[in-house]
Amino acid sequence: MADVTKNLEIARPAEASGSPQSESVWDRIANSKQFQDLMATKRTFIVPAFIFFVVYYFALPVLVGYAPQLMATKVIGQVNLAYLFALSQFLVAWVIAALYVRAANNFDELSKDIVEKAENGKGVSRQ
Repeated sequence: MADVTKNLEIARPAEASGSPQSESVWDRIANSKQFQDLMATKRTFIVPAFIFFVVYYFALPVLVGYAPQLMATKVIGQVNLAYLFALSQFLVAWVIAALYVRAANNFDELSKDIVEKAENGKGVSRQ
């Protein structure tokens, strides 16, 4: 995507100083409905995933502190619930990462469409 975006022009100095209403390509993209939709789409995945992982991550020390007998429960031989919970955090991190990679493919397609519209001179529609 870096190769695609480097070709976009930013407002030339003459344009920038010519009128107070001139704005760069990047400003038009950032103010477009398509870009705002992309950011909203990203937020709908990132924010819940972040909150889930933080709660899951801090659940281990909270449970060990407030429910030590529960977490000391033996599950398999000498392995207790706290060890399994700690190991599960690695699994959860990988699952979230895999889900993000899948979602990022969609984000990349949306970004590519926005950049292509800006490069082709079609512009990006405003809100």
